[in-house]
Amino acid sequence: MPHFLQETDLPRSALPGLFALARDLKRRRGRKGPRPLEGQTWALIFSKSSTRTRVSFEVGLHELGARPLFLNRNDIQLGRGESIEDTARVLSRFVHGLIVRTFDHQDVVRLAAAGTVPVINALTDLLHPCQIYADAFTLAERWTRGTSGAALFGSLRGRKIAFLGDAACNVANSWILGGNLFGMKVALAGPKTFAPTPAVDALLREAGLPGGYTFTTDPYEAVRDADVVYTDVWVSMGKEEETRARRRQMAPYAVTPKLFAAARPDAFFLHCLPAHPGEEVSPEVLASPRSLIFDEAENRLHIQKAILTRLAAGRR
Repeated sequence: MPHFLQETDLPRSALPGLFALARDLKRRRGRKGPRPLEGQTWALIFSKSSTRTRVSFEVGLHELGARPLFLNRNDIQLGRGESIEDTARVLSRFVHGLIVRTFDHQDVVRLAAAGTVPVINALTDLLHPCQIYADAFTLAERWTRGTSGAALFGSLRGRKIAFLGDAACNVANSWILGGNLFGMKVALAGPKTFAPTPAVDALLREAGLPGGYTFTTDPYEAVRDADVVYTDVWVSMGKEEETRARRRQMAPYAVTPKLFAAARPDAFFLHCLPAHPGEEVSPEVLASPRSLIFDEAENRLHIQKAILTRLAAGRR
């Protein structure tokens, strides 16, 4: 059964085709397009609230012909009155796929192992693979005029991305894993206590990837020669009690106009949103012509439709 729990669940050889499909779906939006999920129902199990993730998946499922069924943590007994495994077995009798946004990454692993329908990781505390695929697709669109998947995907190779702030968060982990899969150089900068953890090194080893990334406490060293500067909120959902301490520790890693200017002159800025202007990033950087934050938000829809289409094809 095909699943998408982490970036490497799709082989590198499949990514040019996936990027080409995402671009085709984007260009054909508003016109009659393929509906490979016609007549299906997919459950969205969300233990964490969301704007972009929920809306992009619900709209994408609708446009591919499926009915989204939204279930928040109070709608079902996932992990409370019923085991995760039994929840997977029961839901597999009702729906055609599960899209899960939760805290513990092992929850999506267990759902995938016990169920008989595809499972998509819409975010866990460990990884955010749909976001990173949308980010990469956004960059590929800017870096190539070609229409082929090979041109799109190939444009990522050798590019450098600098991630600033909490280098142990799910988006940073996903960029380490995804960046290596895409053939990119990954540099991270943050406080020593927020360095990448052994968990991400284990993921790289399991995937047979080279493990190429650097970590430094100097933000200017990380952004030097970077093609992309990326940051995320300093206080993720579930970490609110650490707000004051995190803001103090992360302050040197805010993406200011001065820090952004230390990257390549044509570098792009990305942020998975929501952003806190004046905290992890300056309002001037967010509003810069080289800020692609709303393009990457939109592209969640198109790349997720491509992933859904691929998983549906893998079931047949």
